[in-house]
Amino acid sequence: MEEIVRLHDVTKFIAGHEVVSNVTMSVRKGEIYGLLGPNGSGKTVIMKMLTNLVKPSYGTIDMFGEPIKASSYQYLSRVGSMIEYPTFYKKKTARQNLQLVSEYMGYYDPNAINEVLEWVELEQVQHKPVHTFSLGMKQRLGIARAMLVKPELLILDEPMNGLDPSGIKTVREMFQMMNQEYGTTLIVSSHLLSEVELFADRIGVIKNGKWLQEISMKALKEENTEYIEIFTKNQKQACFVLEDVLRLSNFKALHNNTIRVYEAGHRQNEITQAMLDHHVEIEAISKKYKSLEEYFHQVLDQEKAQEEE
Repeated sequence: MEEIVRLHDVTKFIAGHEVVSNVTMSVRKGEIYGLLGPNGSGKTVIMKMLTNLVKPSYGTIDMFGEPIKASSYQYLSRVGSMIEYPTFYKKKTARQNLQLVSEYMGYYDPNAINEVLEWVELEQVQHKPVHTFSLGMKQRLGIARAMLVKPELLILDEPMNGLDPSGIKTVREMFQMMNQEYGTTLIVSSHLLSEVELFADRIGVIKNGKWLQEISMKALKEENTEYIEIFTKNQKQACFVLEDVLRLSNFKALHNNTIRVYEAGHRQNEITQAMLDHHVEIEAISKKYKSLEEYFHQVLDQEKAQEEE
C-alpha cells in the first residue's frame, strides 16, 4: 500500500537536548494512525516536522512520496493540521475565522464552511465571537479549520482535549466519516487510548523521543490472548484457590478487588465452581481481552525494565 508519510532515522535536537531519537515510521494512504506516548515523549515535535514547522536535525522525511526540504511548502495544500492548542482571532466569530483561513488558502466556499461547522456541531454558535467559546468549542473549531479543504492528510494533536463525552463521540465519528467517505488519511495523537482503540488502524508508541513499537490494531488483537477477570472482596482466599486448588500460576492480583487469570485451559465455569466449593464469594467473573491501554503500558514497562538492566 502507498505510503503518504515516511520518516527514516529522524533525530531532532532542541537546545542541545535530543527530543526525537532515530525514529523510523510510516503511514499508509487511507489509514487512521494513532501516535501514542506519555507527555513530552516527542509526539508534537514529530507532527511539527511533518508540517515543516520544525526541521529534523538528522534523517529524512518523505511526504506523498517526495522528500521534505527547507523550502518544501507546496505539499501543505494537501494537509490539514491542528498542532497543540488552536489559536484564533478572538474578537471574530467562528465563521469569520474559517472564512479568513479559506480565503488565505485560495479556497473560499461558503458551503464548505457550513458543512464543517455542522460536522463539529458549531452551526448554532457560528456568529458568536471566539472569545466566548469554551475550551471544547475552540477545539472543535480547530478541527473544523483543519478539515475545511477536505485534505488528503489530517494531522491532529490531542484533538479530544477539553471535549465532553458527547463531543468525543462526535469527533470520533467524524474521523471515521472523513476516512471512509473522502479517503482521508489521519494521524492522531491522543491520551484517550480507549478512543484510539475504536478508530485507529495502526498505532505507534514513542517514549522520551525513542520509538518503541509500531503495530496494526488487527495484529494487536490477534496476538492478544483472552483472560478471565474475577471481582471478589476475598482476594486472598481466591488467590489460594487458584494456586493451591486449581494449580494455576499465571494470574495477577490487582487493586480494586480484581484478579486476572491469564492461563489457558481453564474454563470460566471451573473457576467459578472452585470458588463456590471453597466459600469464596465472587461479585463478577468474565472473559476479556487485553485493551490498547494495557498493551501501551506493557510496552512502556518493558522499555523501563530494559533501561534498568
